[in-house]
Amino acid sequence: MIKYDFTGRVAVVTGAGGGMGLALTEKLLAAGASVLGIDLKDKPASLVEGDRLTYAQGDLTDEAFVAGAINAAYTKFGRIDYLANIAGVLLFGKDVSLLDIDMAVWDRVMDINLKSMVHTVRAAVPLMRKSGNGGSMVHFGTIQCLRGDTKPQDAYVAGKLAVVAMSKSVAMQLAAEGIRSNVIHPGVTLTPMQERWSEDDKKAVADYVPMKRVGRATDMADAAMFLLSDASSYVTGTEMIVDGGLMLKY
Repeated sequence: MIKYDFTGRVAVVTGAGGGMGLALTEKLLAAGASVLGIDLKDKPASLVEGDRLTYAQGDLTDEAFVAGAINAAYTKFGRIDYLANIAGVLLFGKDVSLLDIDMAVWDRVMDINLKSMVHTVRAAVPLMRKSGNGGSMVHFGTIQCLRGDTKPQDAYVAGKLAVVAMSKSVAMQLAAEGIRSNVIHPGVTLTPMQERWSEDDKKAVADYVPMKRVGRATDMADAAMFLLSDASSYVTGTEMIVDGGLMLKY
């Protein structure tokens, strides 16, 4: 088993209220990190606020809220080392082809999936600079933004591909300061977003994946732990596909 030591380091994790964000928050805490978890959802019962955890409940599209939460974490913990942008939304049945989508839906998805990343990066990077030891950021995309789809969700994929572009841009801007930025593209993963799946759906998806199983939130959290850690200190501006081999079929 791979073990990381994040003792004395501080991470900001969006989407900490469930799924991949919660899994990463729990792994970081277990590895000794202090964490600011941010989500619109209530704090999960498994997270107990204290000396090494602060949970800020609010809207990531609100720049003032995001900046306030991250600055408060810096004041409490004394540094910011890591940022993981995991929060996102997929509006099933509303996010459709660009030919048909309601532009209010388009704007809402872009605000949550892309603008929230801009807010967190703008708040966290100056504090990483103050901390003086570089930093690492991981932003979550999706394999859907790497290909077309017969059932398009165009706002979702456009926003996620824009996340890739922004990650590469800040990676280039900040590389000389030791602040890294990378993207994880999850494949099909069992999170609360997939609660609508029946057992037959889960089996069909698992059978289609070359590794013959659906991804777990912990699979994505493990990939993020690597990209945040010093083990990936020479990795920046890249994308990691974590999909059990699914993209091999395209």
